[in-house]
Amino acid sequence: MFPNINSWLALGLSFILALAVCNRMTPPVKRFAERIGAMDIPKDDRRVHDHPIPRMGGLAIIVAFFLSALLFVPVSEQVYGVVVGAFIIAGMGFVDDIVSLRPMLKFLLQIFAALVCVRFGLVIDAISWPVTKTYLDLGWLSAPLTVLWIVLCTNAFNLIDGLDGLAAGVTAICSFFLLAASVLFAAADPAAALILAALIGACLGFIPFNFNPAKIFMGDVGSQFLGFILATTAIFGHFKLQAVLTFALPLADTGFAVIRRLAHGQSPFHADKGHFHHRLMAMGLSQKQTVLVLYGVSAIDGVISLWIAGRGPTVRILCIAAILVTLLGIAVLVFIRNPRRARLREERRKQRQQKKT
Repeated sequence: MFPNINSWLALGLSFILALAVCNRMTPPVKRFAERIGAMDIPKDDRRVHDHPIPRMGGLAIIVAFFLSALLFVPVSEQVYGVVVGAFIIAGMGFVDDIVSLRPMLKFLLQIFAALVCVRFGLVIDAISWPVTKTYLDLGWLSAPLTVLWIVLCTNAFNLIDGLDGLAAGVTAICSFFLLAASVLFAAADPAAALILAALIGACLGFIPFNFNPAKIFMGDVGSQFLGFILATTAIFGHFKLQAVLTFALPLADTGFAVIRRLAHGQSPFHADKGHFHHRLMAMGLSQKQTVLVLYGVSAIDGVISLWIAGRGPTVRILCIAAILVTLLGIAVLVFIRNPRRARLREERRKQRQQKKT
């Protein structure tokens, strides 16, 4: 719990400053993206927009976040690690939004950014069993598991950035519940709360320009940055279990994407149109409806993750099972044969055959 009124004031100002700066920065960032040709052109059927839209809107989020963090977040070695790693991720995303880097190169740079955090002492040195509340010392596994967690979250939030407002909204929701955990639990690092407040403000400042119909996309520079900040903040904020449950939607979507692609003999980096949001739209939901449904799922996951803290083993098991069942239900949409989608696929196949003849 925050100890005094000054801490609460810093929390509020961190949020307000990030929101205001991002909201004011997004229009000039949009013009900058258009000037340098950083445009998302709908050149395949994975895209759901029908005209070129500037990307790189994540620059506004990054500027707003770092300005707020610079003024309010207390400096520590771990915070330094997050900042250095975040700059690596942001720089990679910036270049990728212009020239489209190879997936393997991006993956290696993500690992490098995660290793930087480890070098600054940001590691998962122990994990708690959610039922018994006992702790397991990870020993030599600390570093590789930390890298795995950071890279996984970085890619998870990047992969859900497929509809207008989805990644920014889900990030704001996840950040809100982690912020609640950091405020309520005495063991949490106050710096984590201030970082999360800035992240929420930056995302909410960006959403008016990004919600359907979007005027600008955040691009890889934004989505990977958001995932990286959430992953690292969850480590030094001491709420890793809450983070796993709160991030359940993007993590599950990423897990099923890898399984789906490997099952089809494809590379895990192969882009497809089988994500949760694609499947919901294939069922007939609009972009806005799909985004609001996934907002709701993220909020439910967050509520459950916060509520089980301090509860008994039975309650914890039931709540974790509820999250798994919910995600499994959504995941079924990825694998079942949808009549509407099958019909559209058959129509496209016939059209291609007619063009060839």
